[in-house]
Amino acid sequence: MNLTTITTIHILGFQDTHRVTFIVFFLFFMVYCVTVFGNLLIIVLVSYSGNLHTPMYFFLTQLSIADILLTTDVVPSLLHILLNKVGIISFVGCIAQFFTFAFSEGSECFLLTVMSYDRYLAICNPLHYTTVMTHKLCLQLVIISWLLSFSLSVVEMVSTSSLQYCGPNTIDHFFCDLPLVLELSCSDTSGVNLEFVLISAPVLFCAFIIIIMSYSYIILVILNIPSSTGRQKAFSTCSSHLTVVSIFYGTLFGVYILPTKGQSLNIKKFLSLLYTVGTPLMNPVIYSLRNSHIIKAFGTFKRRFLHMIQI
Repeated sequence: MNLTTITTIHILGFQDTHRVTFIVFFLFFMVYCVTVFGNLLIIVLVSYSGNLHTPMYFFLTQLSIADILLTTDVVPSLLHILLNKVGIISFVGCIAQFFTFAFSEGSECFLLTVMSYDRYLAICNPLHYTTVMTHKLCLQLVIISWLLSFSLSVVEMVSTSSLQYCGPNTIDHFFCDLPLVLELSCSDTSGVNLEFVLISAPVLFCAFIIIIMSYSYIILVILNIPSSTGRQKAFSTCSSHLTVVSIFYGTLFGVYILPTKGQSLNIKKFLSLLYTVGTPLMNPVIYSLRNSHIIKAFGTFKRRFLHMIQI
């Protein structure tokens, strides 16, 4: 029998921002709008421009979808908390938010891994790149990334929701994250934590190892290029992705891997903001501003769009 008595959960958000609520609300609202618009723009540009119909940009559109899903899962709820001083969400809604968060974060992790493998083939094995990275393989890698993330998220959601929750019903954060949800349970949560370590952690760790190995080989190949122009050109093709990977994994490790003893809740919330709000915002900015093909495609798209309006 499910003895859960919690029906609603109070999410405290940022209690120190009451004096500047409007400013903080406006800031996050603008970040959300720019994030969604920027990622949608990348999807449209890649679909519209024939020059961008390559594996790297196909993977980038999938990353943009994951970013939109993540930021839409977290930011509107955060905006609601800011306006109402505290967020009230149903227990089912909290579990659903955690599932969507885990699904989008996991998908982004696997997609970044796929993109690192793509850059490895392009730089370390350029002669066989087109024969290896076929359209069929791209689709298979993307489908595996989404399905693997979905499967892991379902396992975590089912295990978490099967516990008994009888209070307290307050989360001192701005969204329903797994460790904080488990703190509300009056059941023994060691089994769920062990399940996460034995199932999810190895998969995510293997993805990180693949990225490290890919860029180790990439750096070695780039360093062996005789001309500085060649080295710069080769590095420019993967610098944007490397920047995004560094931000994504750096903040994740700061929240979930590094020792949390002595860390204040504000530090944890700030680090969580970086990978739930900051990374989805920075992805389109980094890939757009540092990519001449995206900039050129945007210029062409804008001219044709303005021409259509005039007609």
